[in-house]
Amino acid sequence: MKSFIVETQRLDYKFRSGQPILQQLDLQVPEGSIYGFLGPNGAGKTTTLRLILGLLKNQQGVIRLFGNSIETDRIKAMQQTGTLIESPSFYLHLTGKENLEVFRLSLGCPKSRIDEVLKIVGLSSAAQKKASAYSLGMKQRLAIAIALLNDPKLLVLDEPTNGLDPSGIIETRELIKKLNREEGKTILVSSHLLTEMEKMATHIGIIHKGKLLFQGSMQELQKLQADKAMVLVEVNDAQLASQLLDGFPVQQVNGTQFSVQFESRERTAQLNKTLVQQGIEVYQVSVEQHDLENLFVQITNQ
Repeated sequence: MKSFIVETQRLDYKFRSGQPILQQLDLQVPEGSIYGFLGPNGAGKTTTLRLILGLLKNQQGVIRLFGNSIETDRIKAMQQTGTLIESPSFYLHLTGKENLEVFRLSLGCPKSRIDEVLKIVGLSSAAQKKASAYSLGMKQRLAIAIALLNDPKLLVLDEPTNGLDPSGIIETRELIKKLNREEGKTILVSSHLLTEMEKMATHIGIIHKGKLLFQGSMQELQKLQADKAMVLVEVNDAQLASQLLDGFPVQQVNGTQFSVQFESRERTAQLNKTLVQQGIEVYQVSVEQHDLENLFVQITNQ
C-alpha cells in the first residue's frame, strides 16, 4: 500500500461570491516523490497549497499530512514541513547568514544548521553578502534554505522558478532534484512551466479550473503521451498515398503530408514499404510525440 505524505479528499473551496475555486480535489503525494502540481495561472494551485498548510480555512473536504488530519495535528505536521509560498520574504539589509539566524531563532533550530543549509543550496560563499545584492536566483535559494532550517520531511514550493532567467531555472531545478535524491525530501512543487516538470518530477497532478484532470507517475503520463504519438509522412502525392494505405488510419491529409496513429516501429516500416511498392515517392517518415504542453492542452480540452 502506498504511503502518501499529502492527501486530500473531495476538497472544495469557494470565494465569498460563491464562485468555485476547487472542486472535489483528491490529491495524493507519495512519500519520497517530487510531485509536480501543474496548471495555468488561476487554476487553483496556490489556493490548494494554502489549504494544505492551513493558511486558508478549509471549507469542505479532508486534508491529511503524514497520515493525520491538519484539523487536529497541524502544529506537528508543520514542524515537519518547509514552505515557500509565492515571493520569498526576508530582510534585504541583512546578510544571507543573518537572515537565516533570524528564522533559526524563531524555529529553535541548532546554530550549526545555518552552515548546513547554506552548503546544501550552494550559498556558502555568499553567506556574508547582503540579501539586497543577491540575484533573483540566489534569493530563491536563500528562501529554500530558510525552508530547510527545521530539516523538514516535506517541502512545499509554489512556483519556485517563476521569473528566473534560464540559469536560475536550471539551478533551482537541480537543487530540487538534489534535495529529493540526497536529502530524502518529499517535494510538492507547483508550476505552470510544463517542460520543467517533465525534467524533474516523478509524479504529476494536472489541475484546470479547480478540477484535477490527471494524477499519476511521470511514466504513466509519458505512456499517455506515447499513446497519442503520430507518424508524419511526406510524399509526392498525399491524397493518392492515403487512398493506397488500406488498414492504416490516415488523418490530416494536407498537400504532400499526411499522418497516421503510431502503432509500432514495425507497422511504421510496413507503411513505408507499402507506399514504395505502390510507386509513391516517400521523402520523410517521422514519429512525432506530443510534448507535455500539447498533452496538457489535450487533457484540459477534454
